[in-house]
Amino acid sequence: QAERGDYRHYIIPLLHTLMYALIKAPCISDELCSRVYDFCKKLLTLPKPFCTIGLDYAARLKMERTAPGMLYQRMVISEQSLRSDPYPYQEKIFIFADPELLSEAICKALLTDTEAARVSQSPRACMCFVITHTVQAALGEGCDLSALRMRLQGMPSSEVEHWFQEVVMAVECTGSQVAADRGQHVERLQSIYSAILSSSPPGDAPLEGLQGTPLPNPNISFHLWTEDDQLWKELVLFIRPLSQSCEPDRLSQDLDNFEIQDIISDCECCEQTRFSVLSTDSGIERDLPPSAEEPFAPCSADTEQSRLHRKGGIKKKPSPLESVAFLQTGCNGPGAKPAAKVQRRVGIPTEPTAPLLRLHTARIVLLGDDRILGRLAQAYHSLRKRETRRVFLTPRLNLQFYYVPVTGQPGMLAAASPSATSPEELCEVAAYLGRADPWYESNINTLCHMIPKLATMPSSPSKHLVTDLFITDVIAYYVRMGAQPVCFQVYAVKVFFSSSAQEPAEDVFLTELCAQVQDSISAREVNPTKKKTTLDGPGIDLTVTYRKVVVSDRAKEVSLSLRSTGLSMKAIPANTAEVIAFLSSCSLEVSPCLEPSYCLQKSRTMKFSLQEAEDVGLVKYMPKSLLLPINTFAGVIQ
Repeated sequence: QAERGDYRHYIIPLLHTLMYALIKAPCISDELCSRVYDFCKKLLTLPKPFCTIGLDYAARLKMERTAPGMLYQRMVISEQSLRSDPYPYQEKIFIFADPELLSEAICKALLTDTEAARVSQSPRACMCFVITHTVQAALGEGCDLSALRMRLQGMPSSEVEHWFQEVVMAVECTGSQVAADRGQHVERLQSIYSAILSSSPPGDAPLEGLQGTPLPNPNISFHLWTEDDQLWKELVLFIRPLSQSCEPDRLSQDLDNFEIQDIISDCECCEQTRFSVLSTDSGIERDLPPSAEEPFAPCSADTEQSRLHRKGGIKKKPSPLESVAFLQTGCNGPGAKPAAKVQRRVGIPTEPTAPLLRLHTARIVLLGDDRILGRLAQAYHSLRKRETRRVFLTPRLNLQFYYVPVTGQPGMLAAASPSATSPEELCEVAAYLGRADPWYESNINTLCHMIPKLATMPSSPSKHLVTDLFITDVIAYYVRMGAQPVCFQVYAVKVFFSSSAQEPAEDVFLTELCAQVQDSISAREVNPTKKKTTLDGPGIDLTVTYRKVVVSDRAKEVSLSLRSTGLSMKAIPANTAEVIAFLSSCSLEVSPCLEPSYCLQKSRTMKFSLQEAEDVGLVKYMPKSLLLPINTFAGVIQ
């Protein structure tokens, strides 16, 4: 009906709901799967985001028709980080909340909810879920699910893992084939099903028909954002867990003093950004090989002592993590070189290395108002700068951002932006996302006031039974189905002081910049004969020059002068305006923040062509502005 009528905005919410139900369904008829697949192909004729979502779901349904149960299996394996060679992908949800923005009751309720969601997340239980769901999806009503569950429950964990690997191998092999036969896939799972039940006595009870298999809650960790580099630390530990280290206690201490310039000193995958030449001699003349014209002769003790002196060199700063090779072991993934170094010789070609695979996906969920997004923009900019100098996370990690607006207590509004008069003004980004994506407005923006109410509700006596995990379920649905990003421009602000002794101060922000200034003597008070150009009152004289873009796409500079006690500047999403504010004691410049990798490549290009003002070479194809993508269900619906 949405397709036939003029209700195009209902298509994406209905399609998300249908796909989520198909993933969890015990068995999908080929006729239903074919109808949904044909509908997704029709979406390819529509503009974005309809064609993008239609293409994604059409590819998934094609795999599901060939290998039933593949979508459920892959989701559980990646979300629970189950060990599987055919499908080695891992995902984790990081919930970050600022304790200065949210009350203690809200933080405690969210922590309790996420911890309760881990009750049914044991690896053994998740492997049993995959086996039962995949077998039933392939065999349909011919699967005695009760007998299969009872048999798996009585097995030792090693045997359960063996059959789990067999099922995963069968599904992934079928899904990887170009012209796979569904009949052969069903026969293979039938043999696995018969082998599992071979040692159990046959039962006389009739088959109970199709039964649903629970979809485990994803792996969620809750973090109070108390450190500036906490996001980067958690991402590094996600790829390189402390459990894989021989010295976890030392690592936890060293991580506090971790500096990106000193890491990866032994990681060959990052040598592409290194310009230094490795010297293999010790720097001691005694260790140098004898020259051809100099015959070798034994030396006296005095002569030997006089030759033992150090040659001039550069003193290397020792890294606190160098002793444990923190990131060297983390580089030993698919496509990485072995840990042992092989010295390169002239004339001997080196073996090409396979490209690194992004086997890890970190889904960052931000809880709070627009202020926590400003903090995210600063952390993301810092992360991109680190990756520009020494790449490590980028080739291995798929980073996704999500935003759940939550308002704090009424008393916390006083510590907010001076321009904000209501909690709604602190959630302008969420309001913008709700206008761009109606499904985000219905599912996520409703949590803005609901989470604080749930946190203040009295706990029931049966709360330990985990009967209702509303917040976790909504966040799980959001991160699973919200894959369309809405990009926000990150802005850079630079403050120049009148005193040449003070270095310029730099920072970044996302949607709003607030600055408070001290009172100063106005120009009228200093020179009474001077014509009055600003208002009298407390504060400082302020001159703002900005570039205004009109409908004809012509830009013109506009200036205005005033006297104020502070400055509040709001940025419209995807705006590229430049603002320069001249204060009595300093000047403030605001412009779109550039991508750090673009700046680095640009500087390298300028070394060889100083006269080039335009982007040339590789710089032309690199993203220039730093954009912060926040995932929604549909992106921006045209």
